[in-house]
Amino acid sequence: MILEMLPEAGVATLRLGMSAREAVEAARDLGFAPSEPDYGDAPGQVLCEHSQSQTEFNLGFTKGVLTDIHVYRFRVEEADLTFLLDGLDIFRTPSEELLERLEERGHTVEQNDDGVDTLPDLKVILSNESSFEYPSDEEGDPIYFDYALVTSVNFQGPRGD
Repeated sequence: MILEMLPEAGVATLRLGMSAREAVEAARDLGFAPSEPDYGDAPGQVLCEHSQSQTEFNLGFTKGVLTDIHVYRFRVEEADLTFLLDGLDIFRTPSEELLERLEERGHTVEQNDDGVDTLPDLKVILSNESSFEYPSDEEGDPIYFDYALVTSVNFQGPRGD
């Protein structure tokens, strides 16, 4: 399954601006199960899990409207699941290479020492902050990003720019 990260629009068929019911139904259609079937009309967040790949979406809502989609990298390495941003596999392309390629494509990349990298023009954040064991280099640093945020909310860069 290939899921596209669509800056300022959503992820795959999940669209920023959807109601909670629409977003949960779209997540179900993608094969993700919501954590609580009784999520109400205006939840703050709904966690949706894909059991085969052990991937999660955390859908964030403001006043019942989907405003951000938190995507967590699959924990099953051989998962048949790909997340694309501008045609690049964000969870299988080494993070440094991914940032270089995004910059080559004209996107502003703001990096910080905490592993949180911001693409302010796309309203996307990429980071390495999971407690799960993912592939790492010889120094023990993660090779790939393990988290992505697509949002409709304006945000400041990691340095408060």
